Amino acid sequence: MFIEKTKKSPPKPPTKARLRNIALYYLDRFESSEENLRAVLKRRIDKYAFFDKSYNPNAAYQWAEEVIAECLKQNFVNDERYAEFKINNYLSAGKSRRYIEQKLKQKGIAENVVAQFFDDDNYSELEVALNFARKKKIGRFREDESRRAENRQKDLAALVRAGFDYDVAKTVLEDEN
Repeated sequence: MFIEKTKKSPPKPPTKARLRNIALYYLDRFESSEENLRAVLKRRIDKYAFFDKSYNPNAAYQWAEEVIAECLKQNFVNDERYAEFKINNYLSAGKSRRYIEQKLKQKGIAENVVAQFFDDDNYSELEVALNFARKKKIGRFREDESRRAENRQKDLAALVRAGFDYDVAKTVLEDEN
């Protein structure tokens, strides 16, 4: 039996009210940085501009900036809050500082905002690396003790690829005594 695919409806033209609704709906579901929200709105505008080749998106980009300014004023978007949220999630997942800094930089978070969270004495690269090794079951957390030495290079490579320093990776792989 042949089933005909339904065509998607064309995108609606962006208006300031529509962009505000898109932003609020997005922020209701996700925590976001200012730059990330800008990218979300820009993608929506560009989607319509691609559909309608005669459309000039300059006015819509201005509306998007106005919507972002409103969201900042209402504190719906806060880069520091977003950075703290993402850093805590990444640390609990065992991600390295380098990885976290790179991901937040991609989302438009300033380096000084990220650095202020790592300046605390609460952050330990070794503890995060141990958490990563525990989650991945590598090094001292391997269930099969006889295979630890045989997989040492692989485990070391996994830790270094994850962004941990070589010395930290070596410390994680040493057996507990």
